[in-house]
Amino acid sequence: MIRVLLADDQQLVRVGLRMLCESDPGVEVVGEAGDGREAVRLAERTRPDLILMDLRMPGVDGITATERIMAARPASRIVVLTTFDDDEHLYPALAAGAFGFLVKDSPPAELLAALHRAADGEPPFSQSVLGRLVAQAVRAREPRARAREIPELSPRERDVLAMVGAGLSNREIAERLHLGVSTVKTHVTSLMRKTGAPNRIRLAVLAARASAAE
Repeated sequence: MIRVLLADDQQLVRVGLRMLCESDPGVEVVGEAGDGREAVRLAERTRPDLILMDLRMPGVDGITATERIMAARPASRIVVLTTFDDDEHLYPALAAGAFGFLVKDSPPAELLAALHRAADGEPPFSQSVLGRLVAQAVRAREPRARAREIPELSPRERDVLAMVGAGLSNREIAERLHLGVSTVKTHVTSLMRKTGAPNRIRLAVLAARASAAE
C-alpha cells in the first residue's frame, strides 16, 4: 500500500486527487494539507511514502515546504504536481529535494502510474520536463566528451538505455522488449554501475549523448 499525503491550496484539486488515488486499491491518502506549513506538519505526523506537493500555496510555498521536509526526513519522496512546468519552478523544486515533477494536466492513468513508479524508486517526470532537463544537461557539456562517457554496453543494455532516455518506465520498457520487469530493473542497475550514473535522469542524459555521438 502506497501512503500518500496531498498538499494543494485548492480544495477542489485535493478532492479530485483523493478520488483518483482512492480509485487505486494500492494507494491510500493519509492526509491533506492546504498550505506548505500544514504539509510540513502532516509529513512529520503521518510519515507518508509519497507527498504530492503543489508549488504555489499561501504562506509557506511548496518549495520551502519541500526544503523543510527534506531537512527533517531526507528519505522523503516528494513529487511536485503543478500547473507550472517552467524553469523558474522546475530547478528550485529539484534543488529543494523534489523526487519528481509532474504537471497537473497529466492524464489520470499517467498520474497513478507515476505514483507507483515513485514508490518503486523511479523518479517520475512529465515528458516535457524530462526533455528539457536532458537537453540542458547535454548543452552544458563539451561535444567531444560525449563518446568517452558511454562505456561498452551490450545491445540489450543499449536498448534499455535508449528507452530510459525516452522517459519510459521499467514496466513500459519490459512491455516494449518483451522482458520481465525484474529483468529490466537488473539492466537499469547494471547501466548505473557501468556508467556511474546515480539516477535515471543521468542515464537519460547519457542516452541523449550516445544518440548524438552516433
